[in-house]
Amino acid sequence: MYEHLEKWGVSKKIITAMNKIDRKLFVPENLKDYAYEDIPLTIGYGQTISAPHMVGIMCQELELNEGDKVLEIGTGSGYNAAIMSLLVGNSGHIYTIERINELHKLAKKRFEKLGLTNITAILGDGKEGLREFAPFNKIVFTCYSKKLPEKLLEQLSNNGTLLIPVGNEFMQILKKIRKINEKIIVDDLINVRFVPLV
Repeated sequence: MYEHLEKWGVSKKIITAMNKIDRKLFVPENLKDYAYEDIPLTIGYGQTISAPHMVGIMCQELELNEGDKVLEIGTGSGYNAAIMSLLVGNSGHIYTIERINELHKLAKKRFEKLGLTNITAILGDGKEGLREFAPFNKIVFTCYSKKLPEKLLEQLSNNGTLLIPVGNEFMQILKKIRKINEKIIVDDLINVRFVPLV
């Protein structure tokens, strides 16, 4: 279904994982007819589920490996975390934080229904990260921030990768931040449109 994502540079491994997770389970009832369209969809509370191509690109840029410990800021529908959970495997783990209780509860139910036991869904403030579970090999923001998050960089392991949209409500740049030998390297990837970090 998502084979067209190869033109975006998304690997077959990621496309296979995306084909295993039914996006229809993560969208509201009134939008199920659009579940397989390559577009973002509203999920209520001012939040969205990203377009499949964006999910694929972000997974590709994170360079997820079996056994990775991942922190996701902004669970949203849970779709992104579900796909990442397949990519890190049973030896890896996804910690995902959501501030909106209704979305948090819905995502948790979806993870349980799909039997995704390597995801820990947490209700809380993503701006603080999860110091008690740090360091993380990978950190990903599914919402934009106006600046790079210093607190989260501290929770990134050496040789780790952090992916975050940075900018304002009109335009953001997806930034890939790597910590190599305690040195921070920042690459600008593509222009994106995400909801704000709340």
